[in-house]
Amino acid sequence: MKILKPYRARIDALDKQLIDLFVERFQVIKEVGHLKARENIDAILQDRVDEVRNNAVTMADGEIDPAFIYRLWTDIIKYSCDLEEDIKTSYKDSKTA
Repeated sequence: MKILKPYRARIDALDKQLIDLFVERFQVIKEVGHLKARENIDAILQDRVDEVRNNAVTMADGEIDPAFIYRLWTDIIKYSCDLEEDIKTSYKDSKTA
């Protein structure tokens, strides 16, 4: 539908920005994962998990359904913690090899 084309273009551009930001976020997560591995810090720090998730809900400021933001950030945080855990496991394996 031709009438939707400009909206689709805007959505596609926003999706690209979101992906770029996720790439940047997960690069930082990898840096944190390496630091946690070297310093033997747990990958999951529940206080921080709760803080990040609650901050996201607050930042949405009623513009987006808080339950949706909570679920979305739960998935983002789980992926981040899994990534950190993988880095820690690789680090430990390299120390024993």
